[in-house]
Amino acid sequence: MSTDSFTHLINDYKQNPNLLYQSWFLHNEDRLKAFRSIRRGVIQVVSDIKDGSFPNDFKGSSLEFVLSCITEQKQVFEGASHPFYWKPKLRIPDIYENQDHKRYFGQFLECCLKATKPETIISEINKLDAHKIKGLGPAVASIVYFLHPTWIPPFNTAIINGYNRLYNERRKLGSWSEYLAIREKMLLANSEYRSFLSNDLGALAGLLFEVGSGNLLTPGLAEQPAVDRDKLQKQIEKRHKGVVNEQQEEHTHSEMQYHLLTIGRALGYDVAAARNDMSRHYNGHAFSFLSLPNLPALPVSPETSQTIGLIDIVWLEKGTGRIICAFEVEKSTSIYSGILRLTDLVCSLPDHATSLYLVVPDSRRKEVELQLTRPSIMQTNTPIRYMLMSELRAHCEALCKFGDSHRVLEKIAYSV
Repeated sequence: MSTDSFTHLINDYKQNPNLLYQSWFLHNEDRLKAFRSIRRGVIQVVSDIKDGSFPNDFKGSSLEFVLSCITEQKQVFEGASHPFYWKPKLRIPDIYENQDHKRYFGQFLECCLKATKPETIISEINKLDAHKIKGLGPAVASIVYFLHPTWIPPFNTAIINGYNRLYNERRKLGSWSEYLAIREKMLLANSEYRSFLSNDLGALAGLLFEVGSGNLLTPGLAEQPAVDRDKLQKQIEKRHKGVVNEQQEEHTHSEMQYHLLTIGRALGYDVAAARNDMSRHYNGHAFSFLSLPNLPALPVSPETSQTIGLIDIVWLEKGTGRIICAFEVEKSTSIYSGILRLTDLVCSLPDHATSLYLVVPDSRRKEVELQLTRPSIMQTNTPIRYMLMSELRAHCEALCKFGDSHRVLEKIAYSV
């Protein structure tokens, strides 16, 4: 494809609000939050493998937690967890029963976490590939992407289909050598068109995903009879509906944050919104006018401090900087990453005696209860309770008027 044609394709990709560049890569705050949550989750996977507590099944493992955080990204990562499901009849992927393979996988993840240059990652990929672990292929790249997004692109069926269509090649899905060849060409393309895309390889991967899904027609393919234009139109309409739903979710998310900021202030606490939400507003009320500009200095590592700074709403005791309550407002998919941020908080600041809450859609009540009863969550000394969005909305004014401390929230909070 010529330079002009590729540039035109990129422009079509970037300008369409229904495609991934705008709906996921550029304007999705959950995408940015996911990086730290997933990194912390991978650290837990490595720890579990080291101490022998990693189970012999995907379900209930720390790896499931990581993949759940990834699949929350929707669209490009929707099926990211499928390759890691334990398939007993096939004995794949063979990282649950084979202790050596489990250890090799843990060592690979640990080396990726500590890597300071891309060559290290490639070396570790080759080492992992040399072990020939049955059923464990380049699906792992979608995990490593969230550790090093400028070095490693994500990988799935739609991305490789888009690559093959764009470059007229026949690369295969399950081979690390094929993945590395695709990565090399992606790096060259990203270098050449970086001014149009991003250092983050997710932008280019999103373009390939859209091409491979048939949502973005490449020059020279539009006239081919194999392209079903009616199907394409239906896919675009479906994607548009999804974008509209996400916008409504964002509106509801801002509404719940506003109620929590309002109640906290009325009860006499300092309140803080997540630092990347300070530009939000609801019903004419800017969060920057309600919230502290920054959290006070906390006795934690810089990385943990940044994670805590992404918690949706925090209430603090005036004058002391002690965190009294922390809230994560969940939407249609994001449960795992919010839970992880809350558990990070209490593990890092055990002397703050912080009350933890999830604010959840009414329709997800049973699912939230199921997640909060996981052994890895139940073992934390501070339980996580939840509130329903409908009840927070209905009782906000009464909580402000009649409450005298954060304990008034117990009137509408549920435990498991």
